Amino acid sequence: MKILAISGSGRGASTNTAMLNAVSDIARPHHEVTVFSGVARLPVFSPDAESGPLPQSVQDFIGMIREADGLIISSPEYVRAIPGGLKNAIDWLVSREEIIGKPIALMHASHRGDDVLAQLRLVLSTVSAGFTDEPFLRIGLMKLPPEEISRLMLEPSHKAEVTDFLRRFADYCGLT
Repeated sequence: MKILAISGSGRGASTNTAMLNAVSDIARPHHEVTVFSGVARLPVFSPDAESGPLPQSVQDFIGMIREADGLIISSPEYVRAIPGGLKNAIDWLVSREEIIGKPIALMHASHRGDDVLAQLRLVLSTVSAGFTDEPFLRIGLMKLPPEEISRLMLEPSHKAEVTDFLRRFADYCGLT
């Protein structure tokens, strides 16, 4: 199964990106997880920009969505909302066929952040009939450096949680 794991953070040392990178390592060899951590590099969406050739970074992002069997999104919460970069990335997909029906699940790297999760559930269920609330995985990793996150994620209990999450997501996608 080919999974695109989208980090909603624009930070270089992002907790969400580190968690998704660890998920990518854990997933092998059963699943191929590619981490997209480039939401900050996408230009600001405007419907006017859709009338001509799309910016290359947007074309690349859309191509990654097209090639994936399913998407996993993990995002921080900024001021009780979806970070602007992630919302912008989703806006680039709204009028595109690549997202319609694409299986999407959420992961979360914090013990808090229920507002962003509620907003993501609303937005993602609007753009894709493939969005699901289950499976969902939450692992509290806030304020840890990426190296520590990688180490913690490989502990047997977290590794088992990730493996189970990926199995349930593959089941949901019909790819087991």
